Amino acid sequence: MIGKSGLNQGLWYMTARAPIGKSLRRLRLQNDWTLADVAERTGLAVSTLSKVENDRMSLTFDKIVRLCEGLGIDIGTLFTNEPASVAEPALVQPAPVAMLTRRSVDRVGGEDALVPTKNYRHRYLNTDITHKKMIPILVEHRARTIEEFGVLVRHPGEEFIYVMEGAIELHTEFYAPTIVRAGESIYLDSTMGHAYLAAADGPCRTLSVCSSPEPALTRALMVNEPTHVLKKPAE
Repeated sequence: MIGKSGLNQGLWYMTARAPIGKSLRRLRLQNDWTLADVAERTGLAVSTLSKVENDRMSLTFDKIVRLCEGLGIDIGTLFTNEPASVAEPALVQPAPVAMLTRRSVDRVGGEDALVPTKNYRHRYLNTDITHKKMIPILVEHRARTIEEFGVLVRHPGEEFIYVMEGAIELHTEFYAPTIVRAGESIYLDSTMGHAYLAAADGPCRTLSVCSSPEPALTRALMVNEPTHVLKKPAE
């Protein structure tokens, strides 16, 4: 069980600025792209990309999604210092039997892969491994009413939610709302419309593990996003 001690050591607060600019520059140079090439792939302005690379601008969630989809990368690639390849169309052939030896340890006090949205504050875990079958995320829930949340979200795959602190109210399109408290968990099909609301006075935090392909998950989370620029969290 994950206790509050880990949270008190800074798990939920930005300890280092996410290196999106450095990752973008490394990825661009690695693939011999100009800023104009990246702009054409993503639809983002050259001036915007230049400011991001030089740490003069942070991207809103919708632009992060456009960047990842345009370049064919996982969102975790933007929060790691390791080189990453761009996705290419796969050849249809029998899958070889192979042993995978990937391992990732996410330490408290490391670089935070923080992505704030209107309804949630996400901290993506173990971002040094890309093309994962499961996406682990620490989530702080913000919305407290379904009106504030907006439309129910849906995306491919399944998800597991463990309530670490506080309580959340689960809304789905086929079941009555239910309260899930600290120490309790949820497992559901993500194709069913769903929403998680903060249901306690203090912080409401969960561990989420999703099997959805990352681009599909990020597109779903963007449904209720406002068009205004999200402010950088206070340091």
